[in-house]
Formats: sequence, C-alpha cells, structure tokens
Amino acid sequence: ARVFQRVSGRSVSSPGRRMLYLSVLVAFAACNAPPVPLDDIFIEKTFVPDQCVRAVKVGDYVRYHYNGIFPDGKKFDSSYDRGSTYNVFVGRKQLIEGMDKALVGMCVNERRLVKIPPHLAYGKQGYGDIIPPDSILHFDVLLLDVWNPEDGVQINTYHTPATCSRKVEVSDYVRYHYNGTLLDGTLFDSSHTRMRTYDTYVGIGWLIAGMDQGLLGMCVGERRIITMPPSLGYGENGDGSDIPGQASLVFDVVLLDLHNPRDGIAVTNQNVPASCTRKSVSGDFVRYHYNGSLLDGTFFDSSYSRNRTYDTYVGQGYVIAGMDEGLIGVCVGERRTITIPPHLAYGEEGTGSKIPGSAVLVFDVHIIDFHNPSDSTDITVIYKPAGCDKQTKKGDFVKYHYNASLMDGTSIDSTHNYGKTYNIVLGANQVVPGMEDGLMEMCVGEKRHLVIPPHLGYGERGVTDEVPGSAVLVFDIELVDMEEGLPEGYMFIWNQDVSPDLFEEMDKDNNQVVEPSEFTDYIMQQVNDGKGRLAPGFDPYRIIDNMFSNQDRNGDGKITVAEFKLKADEAAAHDEL
Repeated sequence: ARVFQRVSGRSVSSPGRRMLYLSVLVAFAACNAPPVPLDDIFIEKTFVPDQCVRAVKVGDYVRYHYNGIFPDGKKFDSSYDRGSTYNVFVGRKQLIEGMDKALVGMCVNERRLVKIPPHLAYGKQGYGDIIPPDSILHFDVLLLDVWNPEDGVQINTYHTPATCSRKVEVSDYVRYHYNGTLLDGTLFDSSHTRMRTYDTYVGIGWLIAGMDQGLLGMCVGERRIITMPPSLGYGENGDGSDIPGQASLVFDVVLLDLHNPRDGIAVTNQNVPASCTRKSVSGDFVRYHYNGSLLDGTFFDSSYSRNRTYDTYVGQGYVIAGMDEGLIGVCVGERRTITIPPHLAYGEEGTGSKIPGSAVLVFDVHIIDFHNPSDSTDITVIYKPAGCDKQTKKGDFVKYHYNASLMDGTSIDSTHNYGKTYNIVLGANQVVPGMEDGLMEMCVGEKRHLVIPPHLGYGERGVTDEVPGSAVLVFDIELVDMEEGLPEGYMFIWNQDVSPDLFEEMDKDNNQVVEPSEFTDYIMQQVNDGKGRLAPGFDPYRIIDNMFSNQDRNGDGKITVAEFKLKADEAAAHDEL
C-alpha cells in the first residue's frame, strides 16, 4: 500500500483502488523475481551479412569461432584463445545439443549470441571444473565456413566474352590471374599482387583437384568464381601457412591465355584481294605491317606505330617459327590473323617486359609486297601499236610518261603531274636497272606495266620520304618518242665518208695545231650540216670536250697532227673520232 501511495499519491479505500493496488503488487513481484529458466535455446542475430549464398543444414561441416561465457559475463572457453576455429559436423551429436540446434540456418560471416539451457548443454553433471552443474551457457558465435561431404566444385561465371573460339580442355596449358580467399572472404593468395599470371597444365594433376575441374570449359577473357570444398582443395591439413585445415576455397579467376602443346599456328580472318597472281614461298622477302597482341587482347607491338613495315625473308629462320610459317602462301594486299602458340613463338621465357613466358601471340598482318632475290623485272604489255618496225635498244634516246606506285597502290610519282615526259638514254645508267629492262625493245606508242623488285629498283635503302627500303615498284609507262642512238662505244659518228683533209679543215689558222675552239666549231658545223651525229640525250658540248680530251694525248690543250687519229685507227675502243 505504501508503494501504491508513493506511486499514485492517493488512499486505498475504494474497490477500484484495491484492483489497481493488486496490479502494482504483481508488477513489483515480477521485477524482483528470479530469472525464468530457459526451456529452449535463445538466439540473437547480432550480425547478418548482406548476402547468404548458403545456410547451414544438418549434416554440414562447419568452421566457426566462439567465445563461451556464463550469464554473469565470466568466460569459460574461447576458440580465439586457441588460435584455431572449431571444426565439426552439425547434427551428428558431435556438439552439445543446444549448439547443434543453434548452428542450423547460419550463413557464413553471420554472428549469433546463443543462450543454451542446462538440459541442452552439460546438464546436472556440468563439465569438470570448467562448467558447474545446471549452468546456462552463452556463446558468441561467428561462422566462417560451411560445406558438405557431397559437395563438388561450384562455378559461377560472371563474365563471358562475346566470342569464344575455344574452351579449356584436359592437357591444355593456361595462363590466368586469380584472387584466392576463404569462404569468409579472407584473402590468402593473389597472382595480381605478384604481377604475374599462374601458368600451368589443366587436368593432369598439376593443380589441386578443384581448380583442375573449375578451369575446364573456360574461354579466354572469361571470369568465374570457383568454390571448392576442402576435399578438392588442401584437405584436413591446409597448406600449413595461410589456408587452414578443412577450409573451403574460393578463387576469382580470369583466363588470359590458352593453348595446347600439340597446337600449330591458326590462320583466320583472311581477306584476300581478288587479283592474286602470286603467293609467297620460302625464300621470298616480304614487307608487311602488323599489330601484335596477346590472346586476351593486350597490345605489345605494332609496325604502324613505327610508321615502317617489317621487312624480312620468310621460311629462312629470320623470324619466329610461327610467323615464318604464317607468311607462306600470302598474296600482296592480303590481310590475315595469325595465332601462334608459345612453342612456335617466344617459348617459356617470353621477351621480358612485353611478352610474358608461355604466351600465345596474335598478329593481325597486312602484306604490302614481296619479292624473291632471283626475280627479274616483270613486264606486261598493255598496248602495242599495229605497225611496230622500230624498237628501242641500248643507246637510244627515249621519251616516256610514267605513273609510279608501290605494290599496295601508294602513289610515288607521275610525269603527268609535271606536264612533260621523262627523257633518258637507254644503257647510260640514268634510271634504275628495272626501268632500263622495261624500256628495251619498245615501240613508240606502246604501253607497259612493270613490276620491279627492289634489287633492280632502289634497293634496301629506298629514297628518303619517297620510296621505302626494299620496296617493289610498279610503273605504268608509255613510250612517246625515241631517237636512235649511236653504236656502242661511240659518242659521235659520220653520216658520210670522212674527209682525207680532216685535220687541215679543223686547223683554220694553219698553225699545225687544233685549238679547242677550232675543234668545237668544226664538229658542231658537221652536225648542223648533217654530215655527223652526236650521241642523243647528252650535252653536245660536254661530248665534244670529251672528244677533244681524248685526242689531246699529252694534255697540253691542243691537238697536233701526231696526236690526231680516227677511231678506226685506234687499237682499243675510245669515245673519239
């Protein structure tokens, strides 16, 4: 009553007040009564993970940490203090009954506060000196792992590449990156931290069984989560370091490379030009552009970035074996993708910084041109006039138009751009040897298509900013005019009989010597009168100066009767009279 009066501030005379008084007494008794004994376990979920892929079922094997405490807060046991999880099957009476029930339904990384009554713990007997009889036990439990003896490898593919021409099979060699974690997310290993892929054969026992199974069927570029029970991982003992015994393992894997030791090169994505008159053979010299990448698309090299083709002999061991093979049978202008396994490329060692060991290489190749050192100029007559009774020969002075290009069609030069012909003397080394060949035995008005190999063109050096080194040249030519040259070895000939008084006719001042001016005036007069002819295509005064020098045998600047001779009088051939 005093309590009620303190609470209400009123007396207790009426029946209604007596009822309120009795209610307060009940409440007061409840506040001061001893705790009601637990009939069953009590579970408080103190942390629940966002995702729960799997919950514990009877028969599962679990690994968990716990702190065991009495209701007064006194600790009686802890897995943390022992430095190892508690590992056990659930529902097989390997635990106290209350813990067997409390673990069911838990998720990895879930945390529970479990209160277990004595009859579901150690009962009236207690447990030695550790747990007194009839003790209520509290356990703070953190679940780290769960698996079942019937579990196999679980695969979750979360990225599939758009194209997959090949999948991992038994005995394939693969390169992949991975992050390895325990089921609770604890990282135990990563190839990324070592900045190096893991490289191995698949399906022949080089890997733990779960990984051997988990990699099968993967495509290059695919990403998957591979989860395996300890029986397919490191088993009861773990790895002795970062992986505890009986631990499930989770590998986040991305496949970067795949080949088989039996592989040869693969040629795909071929784009062959409509006109292909010739295909490359062993011993040819090829000029090509390329982009080089790894199988996962990682770029490592390009001829385009250097703005220069890669030039090499094929089939002769000058390039890696796979490229040597892949460049055989190509056409000029062809594009192809050549995939080369490492044993035909840079092998187990790679090249260091750009190409890792055991890497498959992919080359996208564009063939610019090729030739053989034994090639001659290829001449195709496009048009020949009906009446062709006079053909070019060595020494003739010819005038022609041309369009010049590389084999890939890149224009080099054209006389049409200048509005005038190109004029040369055949056989005088005024053009490349291939053009000399192409202009021989040609009629005025004739048109030809010439393909000139570099050893008959501009060679290995080419022409700076115009013709690349070792380039095959293409000329479309048309002979516009020609002037017949002199016989070989002659720079001047007579068109009629030579005067018996030749020296006297030259010696205008009759001083018994012929001066340079007298000699020049006389020869030019003969040419103008049609009595003689100088070699066409050359500077006439330079020819005459040369003729004078040949006659001036002592080099004193004048010709005497004793020095003066006709060519017919010479024992050896000279460019003189």
